[in-house]
Amino acid sequence: MNARKALFCLLALLMGGCLPVMSLHPLYTEDTTVFEEELLGDWTSDPNEPGSWRFTRAEDEKKAYKLIIHDQDDNKGSFTARLVKLDSRYFLDIYPDEFPCDLEDPNQTDWAYNSIFMIPTHTFLKVDSLTPNVRLRLTQDEPLRNLLADKPGAVDYVTVKDRTVLTSNTKQLQQFVLKYADDERLFPDEMILYPIKE
Repeated sequence: MNARKALFCLLALLMGGCLPVMSLHPLYTEDTTVFEEELLGDWTSDPNEPGSWRFTRAEDEKKAYKLIIHDQDDNKGSFTARLVKLDSRYFLDIYPDEFPCDLEDPNQTDWAYNSIFMIPTHTFLKVDSLTPNVRLRLTQDEPLRNLLADKPGAVDYVTVKDRTVLTSNTKQLQQFVLKYADDERLFPDEMILYPIKE
């Protein structure tokens, strides 16, 4: 998956096409959340194109990151991210932390009142390495449907307007991602983030 498409998967949560897998419950618990300094800083998926992933320390949570994503078209996303360690594997749990329109000037977003009815959800990424580059594997809704067609009891979910939304509790989600961590139907797309040199 190219960098532009991968960023779109995280930012265009409510549009058609490539969409990340959504979950009502987090993948992390307090005892599975870790903080690695190596992740802090600015990263890019293509050194020759604009766009960045900026990881900083979250102000109000000790083991969380503030993640700001800019794509090549200056679309932005603001998230709280947690690094989750399950056995010897790492995952990122990403959760939107900003309302999608300006509350003081809702006219800046078409259909601003519709945003009130949109529930923030979690999405997960598998982390294959943190240094020297961050290697991530993104989820995608359509390949997950193929996995669930083969393994219908693998995880609890509902289908909402052709979207698969995971409804399992955190413990069940952890078991699910560990069992299928190497299955390309759960984590089909790799993205490599390179450090931005100042």
